[in-house]
Amino acid sequence: MDRQGREMKIFMASSNPSLGRDIVSELGCELGKSEIIRFKDGEISVDIHESVRGSDCFIIQSTSSPVNENLMELLVMIDAIKRASAARITAVMPYFGYARQDRKAKPRGPISAKLVSDLITTAGANRVLTLELHALQIQGFFNIPVDHMIAAPFFASCIREIEGFNSEEFTVLAPDFGSVARARQFATRLGCPLALIDKRRPRPNVSEVMNIVGDLKGKKIILVDDIIDTAGTICNAARAAIEKGGAKEVYVYAAHAVLSGEAVERLKNSVIKKVVFLNTIRIPEEKMIDKFTVLNIAPVLSEAINRIHKDTPVSTMILE
Repeated sequence: MDRQGREMKIFMASSNPSLGRDIVSELGCELGKSEIIRFKDGEISVDIHESVRGSDCFIIQSTSSPVNENLMELLVMIDAIKRASAARITAVMPYFGYARQDRKAKPRGPISAKLVSDLITTAGANRVLTLELHALQIQGFFNIPVDHMIAAPFFASCIREIEGFNSEEFTVLAPDFGSVARARQFATRLGCPLALIDKRRPRPNVSEVMNIVGDLKGKKIILVDDIIDTAGTICNAARAAIEKGGAKEVYVYAAHAVLSGEAVERLKNSVIKKVVFLNTIRIPEEKMIDKFTVLNIAPVLSEAINRIHKDTPVSTMILE
């Protein structure tokens, strides 16, 4: 029970069942009883098989591929729980789809991240818990509270636990200007120097490395990004780190494994020694390769959920 005597209930849509089960296991509670129904014409409906009246409800759903279907599941479940008189609804979105459409890229283009934010709010969510938004300004698209978790503390703690870790051997490398703030947080926590790839993008999903800012010679490189989609950017950055910068080895740490198109094949054939993801997105078995390591973020998300339920600060988690 929280301070207002509300019972916590955790519900899960279908995008990442294993993460949902891990979260409720960490919380020491049971998963809420619900059912997602798909009609023959493709419409989605939801049945909630227990009372949520006056409860503090959390719905776990990454809006990953199939993005639109998973988003619709989330919206319909929020609506169902709201109409069942829940006291508060938190959308727990480990991966926030459409986050890369955060501004008008063309004169008559949409800002789809804002549209998705409006849809979630209109459906009835009272707050959002998410992790590693591609663009931090998306928090401002919502008119409800957003608790934004970052991966740097979790990743950094895992790296420091590696036997024989020596910060002087490593350099943290940002694959583009958009990743500098994320990489700087990482480098600060590890006590490593920071370097940057200067690239240009001649067309969507295609990037070219222009310059490397920083000294990589003889270093083990930690490439940091929020998303690996087609893997072109990260593979080009890794190759440049070794061929242009004289780096010794390259390791990649990325929160979200979108892995579209030929991403897996690119990573498999790349100079990258190891790729570490979080389990915000379920990686199909056929896409898992020896280079991949998937870390369980459930302890972090469950702690954040517990703090939200108890109305205690979540922001301090990134400082711990």
